[in-house]
Parts: sequence; structure tokens; C-alpha cells
Amino acid sequence: MNRALFLWVLLSLLACSGRYGREPGAGARITVRGSDTLVVLMQRWAEAYTANRPDVVVEVSGGGTGTGIAALMNGTTDLAMASRPIAPEERARIEDSGARLVEVPVALDAVAVYVHDTNPISSMTLDELRDVFQGKIRRWSELGGASRPIVLYSRESSSGTYAYFKERVLEKGDFAPEAQSLPGTAAVVQAVARDPMGIGYGGIARARGVKVLPLELDDGSRVPPSREAAMARRYPLTRPLFLYFVTPTNPGTEAFVHWIVGPEAQGLAEEAGFFAWRGSL
Repeated sequence: MNRALFLWVLLSLLACSGRYGREPGAGARITVRGSDTLVVLMQRWAEAYTANRPDVVVEVSGGGTGTGIAALMNGTTDLAMASRPIAPEERARIEDSGARLVEVPVALDAVAVYVHDTNPISSMTLDELRDVFQGKIRRWSELGGASRPIVLYSRESSSGTYAYFKERVLEKGDFAPEAQSLPGTAAVVQAVARDPMGIGYGGIARARGVKVLPLELDDGSRVPPSREAAMARRYPLTRPLFLYFVTPTNPGTEAFVHWIVGPEAQGLAEEAGFFAWRGSL
């Protein structure tokens, strides 16, 4: 789907409530909850959006994709941030209540593999990555590195990134029992940055102070999680990031979502290390 068609479809969905296009009124309050991957970008979006709208308040909190979707289910948030598509059972629970769920892709992300800056490994295949996080490869020497144990850092199970990695890399298999679950991508990055034997994963925008490994494809090419590779869909762990809301909803929420898919907000996404959304995977 090209960007023009995507926006047309989005505007059509928003129009279903009959309120799309109106600016929020005085005292508009919008709550956003969910994905740790998106939370910093959402805070930036909220700050930019409210800068010239003094009567609008956007409240942003993280907690993971599962937390955001659960809040949407029970009506305690206007928008849920998600780093994975909503599950069929989650969608059914919302729509069985008579509400209509709207899914809006808002940015493109690349799930990066982090190792310590001093790690000599230059790339990994998806098979190697799976074997590492399932505990089948336990020492760096098996990958051409030091004869030292590999230390695994993962995300907590409520994380959309955890669910994405489990499905896409582990092929729905289990993580090794020794994998340490950490509450947020920033915590994974910090742990790997301190641990020469560590390895972790998370969104590319948080990759600071660590080495990011390219992934080796079947043809032998090594593809980094770069903007070019993500936009061309060559990097195998490229994924969309989503906002979810239900209709009918307040016009303030609709106006905010409309702004997020526009050029100003998408430019901020690029500045934050994500990639502007330009169609479906």
C-alpha cells in the first residue's frame, strides 16, 4: 500500500465516528500507554503536538505493548502503543463489546542485535541468533569469538519486542532459561554496554554505546539495520510500530493520530532514529 492510499484508508476509518478533522476542544486530555519501544518517540510527539495547543494534555506511559492493549481493552487509555500487531484474541475481546478497533502504523523499526563494543563478532545469521537465545550455542568461541560464556539479555514477556523476537527469530520456541528479562530496551542496552560477554536485542533507536551486528542472509550478504535496508525490506527484522484505538472515541484522539501520520511527526520519528512509515510490509 503506498502512502497516499494508506492515508486515504486511515482517514476513512477515522471518519466512521463522524468527528474526524475537528480540533480538540478546551481541556482535551489524551492518554497513551504501551510499547517501551515507542514511548520516547511518543513523548516527543506529545511535546511537539501540545506546544501550540495549550488546552490539550497528552499523558504518555510505557509498560510494554501488552500493558497498553490491556488498558485499551478495559477502557483506561485512549491510545495503545504496540511494537507488534494486536493478537486475534485481543482484537476479538475489544470488538465483541461492540467497539470498532482501528490500527494505525506510525513508524518503521528495525530490531537490532546488540553486543559489547569490544566483541570481535562481525555478523550473525538468524539461525545462529536463534541458537544463541535458545541456549544451543553457549560460548562466543562457537561464533569465532572469545572462549567465554555468552550472557543473554532479553525483554519481559509483556513486551511486544519480546513477542516479535520469539515469533520471528525463535520461531515460537522458548528462550533459554538463563536469559535475563529486563524491564525495557534501555535496560537491555545498558546491560550489554557493561558486559563484554553480553548480547541483547531491541529497537534500533535505542542502540547507543553498544555494537550493532549486521545479519547475514542466505546469499551471504551482511545487512545492517540501516534506514536503507529497512525501507527496502532487506533487513530481516524490520517491523512496523502501531497505534490502536477504538471508535467511537473523542475528537482529540483522532486529531492527534491524524497529526502523527503527517509530515511533521514523521520527520520527528526519523530524527529519533526510527524510519518514517511509507506503506505495508
